[in-house]
Amino acid sequence: MKPRILFVMHYLEIGGAETALIGLLNTIDYSRYDVDLFLHSHHGEMMPFLPKEVNLLPEIPIYAQIERPIKNVLKDGYLRMVAARIKAKMRARRYISKHHVVKETTAGMQYTAAAVTSLLPAINPSVEYDLAISFLQPHNIVRDKVRAKKKVCWIHTDYSVVDVSAEDELPVWSAFDYVVSISNDVTKSFLQAFPTLESKIVLMENILSPTFVRQRAEEFDALPELQKDMLKLLSVGRFSKAKNYDNVPDICRRMVEIGDVDFRWYIIGYGPDEQLIRSKIAEAGMEDRIIILGKRSNPYPYIRACDIYIQPSRYEGKSVTVREAQMLYKPVVVTNYPTASSQIKDGHDGVIVPMDNQGCAEGIINLIRDKAKREEIIEYLKTHDYGNEKEVEKLYEML
Repeated sequence: MKPRILFVMHYLEIGGAETALIGLLNTIDYSRYDVDLFLHSHHGEMMPFLPKEVNLLPEIPIYAQIERPIKNVLKDGYLRMVAARIKAKMRARRYISKHHVVKETTAGMQYTAAAVTSLLPAINPSVEYDLAISFLQPHNIVRDKVRAKKKVCWIHTDYSVVDVSAEDELPVWSAFDYVVSISNDVTKSFLQAFPTLESKIVLMENILSPTFVRQRAEEFDALPELQKDMLKLLSVGRFSKAKNYDNVPDICRRMVEIGDVDFRWYIIGYGPDEQLIRSKIAEAGMEDRIIILGKRSNPYPYIRACDIYIQPSRYEGKSVTVREAQMLYKPVVVTNYPTASSQIKDGHDGVIVPMDNQGCAEGIINLIRDKAKREEIIEYLKTHDYGNEKEVEKLYEML
């Protein structure tokens, strides 16, 4: 019999981790391995891109309640789940208050996982997998609810910019045979928080296929939302603190003040910070310059149509969308977050600009004005291969 692998993931909405999982699943040699996928909830724009060879396990309804709004969970009668999640919220608040946490923290997510995992049934309990993979935190579920000879979990976060409750998280990470890191910088920041786990680290970059990205970019040409005869900037990502879109209106305002460049900045995405971003756009008076396009099941035609792709993040593990924009030969601007230099060769395949709003605005305007530099970057991108499908061999080695 072929070795059997299980992947566990929340859902398949548009996002970097979701895209990375689809890339990995589309690279596996199914003549050699059988693959099951368990999703907490069967929804998301990436669902149609699951390879036909992947066996999607049936939903278990209580798993979908882990991230739903608590009022909806209560309405549907999952009283113990509601109680556990409220308890977790209270613990997280006490932790934040006690440790005077001012930056983003993984504590809330870990407290929730610890509180709800005991309420969940086992995943496919009749099967012992050769390899079980927890692709996104929290990892308690694969640790406690899956039978497997070996277990692997993934790091997608830059731990230098988030607060970690190491005492609570270390026992979870330690239970896995391997911890997969998506970049050297991610490894470095993770080991600052969990130095005892160094022997478990395996470096395996997010797998992205240029062929897949370019084919999807050609699916349609009509983009009536984009203004013609206008320099088009584009950002794609979840509306969350990490992506820093709440600062885009002020950056945009400063760009207008610096120069007489006519541009529009389009943002594709969704998430909890949408109202904050819209209020910041109004506050800066940038309604005519910044256009929120919302969710798009296929963002690649928009990337293909833009002039410059911008990743204004506060932090990243390793941005999937930046790599996809490079595959579509787009000049990329990223802010100088801690892992930026691990992905961008400044001045060659993109530009790294200062994190502060004024420096960011000046850097973008400089690239807009320097058409020769943009053309130079495009030519560089056309002569370099940004595919990495061979990374999948590292997964096979874990078996």
